[in-house]
This record gives sequence, C-alpha cells and structure tokens, in this order.
Amino acid sequence: LATNNITSGVSSSSFTSNIDSTYDTYIFKFINIHPATQSAEFQFQVNASGESGFNETMTTSLFQTFHYEDSSYTSLNYRTSHDQTQGTAYQSISDDITNDNDGSCSGYLYLFSPSSTTFVKHFISRVNTHGHDTTRFTDTKFCAGYINTTSAIDEISYQMSSGNIDSGVIKMYGITK
Repeated sequence: LATNNITSGVSSSSFTSNIDSTYDTYIFKFINIHPATQSAEFQFQVNASGESGFNETMTTSLFQTFHYEDSSYTSLNYRTSHDQTQGTAYQSISDDITNDNDGSCSGYLYLFSPSSTTFVKHFISRVNTHGHDTTRFTDTKFCAGYINTTSAIDEISYQMSSGNIDSGVIKMYGITK
C-alpha cells in the first residue's frame, strides 16, 4: 500500500493515510533500519482518527532472545523496562541497535482491526537487531499489546529514541478480510 524509503536522516517516518476499513489487518515491515545514534531504540506510536501527537494509551509486554557473536553470553528474558501500563509514550520494539556501518534492525509489526469502533486495537511485533555494546550480538525482541481506544486508528509513526533514523525501508501491507 505504501513504502517509506529513508535515504537520509529523518526524525520519524509516518503513515498518515491508507489505514482504514479496507483491510482488517495491516502489516508493517522494517528492512535494515539504521540509527544515527549508537544504541538507540526503534519505537512506534499511533493516532486515533482526528487526533494528533502520537500519544494513544497502550498496555504492552516485551521479551527477547539474545546471543553474543563470540558465544560468551546467551539469554531469553522478559524486559519489564520496555513495558507500558496504560502509557502514552512511543513503544520500544527494538533497542541497542549499533550505528556502525553494518548495523541495523529488521522485522515486522501487525496492527489488527484498526478501524474498529467496538474493540481495542491489538498489535504484535518481532524485530531482530544487530547490536553492539562490548561484544557484537544478535537480539530478537517480541512485543505485543493493545492500544486502549475504541476509536479508529488511522496513523502510525516510527522513530528512534534518540537521534534520527539514518536509513532503511518501512513498507505497509493490508490483509483482506
């Protein structure tokens, strides 16, 4: 339905049209999202129809798998620091992304029934990161939750927690009912 091709630093990448009742589920695919700032978080937030500010209320949960390149550390854990309980902040779906030339994150986010005016809006995401702290690693974040509004959702925005999105591609698809 739409593609945001980011070729130079932008503070955010938004889809402000085509999210409507045409499709019951929308999929957003992130391809090689590269941050300008070391260890930034890739985040999203939405607007209800007629609203602005990308600050809808969410309840979310996030867990991760983790593996250092040199095999010195592996993990599967729940990340309470990335949860929101009726929060209005941008939701982190990936973090610790290296801004080295070969660093990026890729994945997807499903948004279910955004045009419903009866139910809250559920979402799930899975994003893999090439990260860097003292050792390079692969890290996959699984995030899910709901946007606590029965108003239709018609806009979505992606950003980094600090600095710009330096480059990457975000694609929006619709799945027919």
